[in-house]
Amino acid sequence: MPAETRIYHNPKCSTSRKTLDLLRDNGIEPEVVQYLKTPPTRAELATMIADAGIGVRAAVRKRESLYAELGLADASDDELLDALAEHPILIERPFVTTPKGTRLARPIDTVREIL
Repeated sequence: MPAETRIYHNPKCSTSRKTLDLLRDNGIEPEVVQYLKTPPTRAELATMIADAGIGVRAAVRKRESLYAELGLADASDDELLDALAEHPILIERPFVTTPKGTRLARPIDTVREIL
C-alpha cells in the first residue's frame, strides 16, 4: 500500500514507534509525518478527530505540563482545537489514517481495525 496510509509520529514516543512497527509488520510503509515538525492544521485535526470517532478531549495529552499551564481542563472543544493547532506537543499520538479510516492508536490494537 503506498502512502495512502499516514502516521502522525513522534519518534520519542514508544507507543508511536510500536504503532509504526505494527504497520510495517503488516506490509505497510506509511507516510511518516513528524507532527511536532510539520503539525496538522486546525481543520486537519478536527477532521482526524471526527474520523477517528473520538471527542476532541480524547485527542489531548492531558499529562503534558502545557495542558495545565494553559488551563485547558475546562476548555471547550473549539478552545482545545485552537490549543492543539498552536501547540502540537498537546496532540495525543499517534494518529493513523488509512483508506479504511482513522484511529488514535491508544491502545495500539485499534489500528488493526483500519488495516
